[in-house]
Amino acid sequence: MRSTWTDSRLDDLNDRVSELSARVDGLSGRIDSLQHTMVQGFIALTVAMFTGFIALAGLIVTQL
Repeated sequence: MRSTWTDSRLDDLNDRVSELSARVDGLSGRIDSLQHTMVQGFIALTVAMFTGFIALAGLIVTQL
């Protein structure tokens, strides 16, 4: 089986693996950016909900 793997085929495989590795490395920046955006959205939603609860509690307290 090993005798069928010539040097040129191994070099081609090495080039393809290197190209795939470079493409995956390029995706990590996009994923980091997406994760950053999701964290910002989560913080914004949390702040909005907290503000709403405080406003509701203030409304209830002033109506008593």
